[in-house]
Amino acid sequence: MPPTSADPRSELVALCERGLEWRPDLTRALADAGGARPAAVLVLFGVLDSVPARSAGPMPGDLDVLLLRRAATLASHAGQIAFPGGRLEASDDGPIAAALREAVEETGLDPDGIDPLGTLPPMPVPVSNHVVTPVPAWWTRPSEVAAVDHDESVEVFRVPVADLLDPANRGNVVGTYQGRTWRSPAFEVGGRVVWGVTGLMLSRMFDELGWVEPWDEDRVVERDDLLGA
Repeated sequence: MPPTSADPRSELVALCERGLEWRPDLTRALADAGGARPAAVLVLFGVLDSVPARSAGPMPGDLDVLLLRRAATLASHAGQIAFPGGRLEASDDGPIAAALREAVEETGLDPDGIDPLGTLPPMPVPVSNHVVTPVPAWWTRPSEVAAVDHDESVEVFRVPVADLLDPANRGNVVGTYQGRTWRSPAFEVGGRVVWGVTGLMLSRMFDELGWVEPWDEDRVVERDDLLGA
């Protein structure tokens, strides 16, 4: 259905309260479910400026989500567009603290301007044997962001949610893993392709929130993770 959200922050809070199920269920594909490493990502939304989204539609044009591109030298998910985040450390008081800490380390944002809205169920990530907890949050007081450590990330940027939801920008990437062909939701916006774990999380969240417009689910786009692997 077309997006009709007048209060996306409240809808995100409600989503955290009721939860969702990730599709497909990737738990059985984990190399070592008992030894999977916990991680968390900050899914940071906000009304950050008055620049309208390029796409038309009822979704507010000034609603953005913060993303970054991981460095090509990283051991996993190298070169991909991602949310700020990383593994939980012993000093972290749960996934919200971990997501905020990692976001500060990677983007330099001011955590005092961030309002965590809750957590979503952890998502298994077989390719790196992680279990990742998304932490939706709202940017109450925007601050400057940039790629702080280029060993971790090479660019930090905001993307209008309305552009992600534009049917012309949606598709799938196709690849193989352990001899099996897979398809993953993707968003082709501003010369970048958001796919993999991040694309799957955004796609499933948008579905559950009821923000999605009909799009061509047979459309295939090329990944742009710098390595092509």
